[in-house]
Amino acid sequence: MGFWKRIAVGLPATIGLLAWQVTGVDAATVPADTVQNPDTQNAQDLGPASPGETITASLILKVQNEQGLENYIQQTETPGNPNYHKFLTTSQFADEYAPSPQVIEQITGYVEQLGLHVDQVDADGLDMQISGTVAQFDNALNTTIDNFRAGGREFRAPKHIPHIPNVLLNSVLAVVGLDTEQAAQSLTVKTPNVQGAPSPKVVLPQSGSTATNTPGSYTVGDTANMYDINPLYQKGITGKGETVGIVTLSDFNPSDAYTYWSTIGLKTPANRIREVQVDGGGQIDSGSDETTLDVEQAGGIAPDANIVVYDAPNTDAGFIDAFYQAVSDNVADSLSVSWGQPEIDYLAAMNNGVDYTDELAAFNQAFMEAAAQGISMFAAAGDSGAYDTARDFPPSDGFTTPLTVDFPASDPYITAAGGTTVPFSANFSLGSVKIQKERPWAWDYLQNLGYTGLFPIGTGGGVSVIWPRPWYQMGISGMQNSAPGQAFTDSQGLLFGTPFTYQLPANFAGRNVSDLSMDADPETGYLVYDSADGGWIAGYGGTSFVAPQLNGIAALVDQFTGSRVGFMNPMLYDLQRTVGYGPNKPFNDLKDGSTNWYYQAVPGYDPATGIGTPNVANLATALALLH
Repeated sequence: MGFWKRIAVGLPATIGLLAWQVTGVDAATVPADTVQNPDTQNAQDLGPASPGETITASLILKVQNEQGLENYIQQTETPGNPNYHKFLTTSQFADEYAPSPQVIEQITGYVEQLGLHVDQVDADGLDMQISGTVAQFDNALNTTIDNFRAGGREFRAPKHIPHIPNVLLNSVLAVVGLDTEQAAQSLTVKTPNVQGAPSPKVVLPQSGSTATNTPGSYTVGDTANMYDINPLYQKGITGKGETVGIVTLSDFNPSDAYTYWSTIGLKTPANRIREVQVDGGGQIDSGSDETTLDVEQAGGIAPDANIVVYDAPNTDAGFIDAFYQAVSDNVADSLSVSWGQPEIDYLAAMNNGVDYTDELAAFNQAFMEAAAQGISMFAAAGDSGAYDTARDFPPSDGFTTPLTVDFPASDPYITAAGGTTVPFSANFSLGSVKIQKERPWAWDYLQNLGYTGLFPIGTGGGVSVIWPRPWYQMGISGMQNSAPGQAFTDSQGLLFGTPFTYQLPANFAGRNVSDLSMDADPETGYLVYDSADGGWIAGYGGTSFVAPQLNGIAALVDQFTGSRVGFMNPMLYDLQRTVGYGPNKPFNDLKDGSTNWYYQAVPGYDPATGIGTPNVANLATALALLH
């Protein structure tokens, strides 16, 4: 999911805008070293990888009867339908929608004829892990795998676009794992380092409370106060019997989460955290604070829930395999992810002649399986406002910053978690800030004081130009089409060797992001306990916090209703349409006209904050009535 590293194999019907097909090729008939891998275009080639080096990769197999699966998912979330909430087990999913055991056996035989080894096939029948040497993969996929250096990092990647043999095209959607380049970024932000800004101070809860009531040092106790979670706690709803799952790309120290919970006064079960290291697991690195806060937030909102952390390397294979492992295990009742990448990454690459839709489809298959099995999923919507590319492609390097959204939050089978700024006041050297009503998070209020360099930091939100508008957003007032006049320009040719401009589709009726929002502004942000970063840290924020918070809320809702509620979006939009907003309703409407640098907060739905913010206890009651 990072810088564009796919094997072209074709496109499922679910991706509406990009509904064109790239034909397969017979590796034996395609000259080697023909199409340059754009990942390596401007990297220093360090020479061929050792021919004897062992590589573990994954073949992502195609879902069978994809339209039937889409229909079944809709039925499971349509009250009154005979299949309402009749979620599938993993084995039922595999029997109905995965390639047959006979087909998997045929694929296994062909893979082994190529000199590769099939290590395992996940229980869902969609993720086949294979291994072999560099020389064997070079020969099997008619490419050359080299070592490269770029941006101070060394990585392994095919020098030229690999080719899947025709015999596998009907069954294999994607091959991932040939490269080790970073796949995604964590979506966290700290308070800005601007002159005269008050430094965030660590404030811990007073005895008898789990909340601090201090912006910048908020805890899960403050979240419970802000979003009406306490009535559930008072009824004994604490996530007991439920399991939350975290998909992440960095390892962490589990003891940090226990320290966070105990220090703020939460009583939690011992040994509630289980780690599953996918593809060998990630590293303790700069992304570890992401994993730490994800666990602290989800596990703090649902203090009696079990936690499974699916920790994978930050590579395309790691990211995809982590999702397939999680949904195939089918242990977690809800999952969240706070890593992502701009959609424009994929579109710009495809505009330069490489088809990357197989990676998007591979993720989407896993999310569809989760929905069919009743697993609620949440993804952070991004922290670069309506201009998600800004963090990857700074204008100073010759890039434009068009409107775009973050993936996987833009996938139609995930609940996209947006961010807000809650009321607060503070004095800065250039003036005072007083936010009186909760609003979309954007640091335009600091830029208005005269501070610079803050555009476009704020909550992600906008319109996908890859995923068409899903059924549950049809007929919802406030839905937007993609804006005209949006172009992504690389004027210096830094990405593909030559300058280019890609015009984004205008007026595309795409999936709107976000769905629900909660506090994410670091100025009104949170405490994190991370021993590798010195212990307690204040002034953390980003939509990274909202996704795991919603994950924990899902555990509470599942316990309250007595079973999995599953993919939440269809029910959320139905409730917004039929029940609506107010103190005794499921949602709060943010409508003060402020923006995420582009989209305005208006009555009802808007991409700046989605439906709005949840009144959790009321939402749980409303969802229970749908059972």
